[in-house]
Amino acid sequence: MVAVLPEPPLLVLELATGAAAETAELRGACVAAASRLAGAAPRWIAVGADAGGRRTVGPDVRGSFIGFGVDVVVGLGPDADGPVDPRLPLPLLVAGWVAGRTGALVRVRGELVAPDADPAECARVGTELAAECAADPEPVGLLVVGDGAATHTLKAPGYLDERAGPFDAAVATALRTADRAALTALDPGLAAQLWAAGRAPWQVLAAATDGGAWHGELLHSSIPFGVAYHVAVWTPAP
Repeated sequence: MVAVLPEPPLLVLELATGAAAETAELRGACVAAASRLAGAAPRWIAVGADAGGRRTVGPDVRGSFIGFGVDVVVGLGPDADGPVDPRLPLPLLVAGWVAGRTGALVRVRGELVAPDADPAECARVGTELAAECAADPEPVGLLVVGDGAATHTLKAPGYLDERAGPFDAAVATALRTADRAALTALDPGLAAQLWAAGRAPWQVLAAATDGGAWHGELLHSSIPFGVAYHVAVWTPAP
């Protein structure tokens, strides 16, 4: 099973402050998707993009949202007790936070790629993850974390780019229909210009789910602050 989430720090109530009500529906959709994933698998692989590039982060790690204004500590596993990393990448902070909201004992391993990883590299990572999951006798959930374009309005982080609307409409449709080919075809150059952090993780997702039939559900899609946030769940088709 796969859950796709965005990565706004405002998901965390302590950080949302005055935007808590505006982000309530998004927050609820993220927790709902993660809860379904936790019900299907107690072990997750979280895929996200980070400027530090390709690397693996184990489930014993803890991190903090202190870099976003509040010292909210999260762990990637229920027994994580190592030193708190104040620079844990945002996709993994969100993965740890949402895992903790499910009420289940979930262990999360992070798999990070560079934001500008080319589609071939994303495909390689996804293929490796697919092989690992297929070889594991226990179910493994895939959590894919990343935002859509951050250029939907004049006040958006990347200012206004009229191409953001069609880009995220296509992404939302691809996530709703489990269209792997459409995700694979996303243009890295355009995604970079639109500040779409989810492009590389979505292309890892496309390769990781290749070879089987999937049923997609789009639980939420919105652009509350000029940034597109998509929440989806993919389940193996019968």
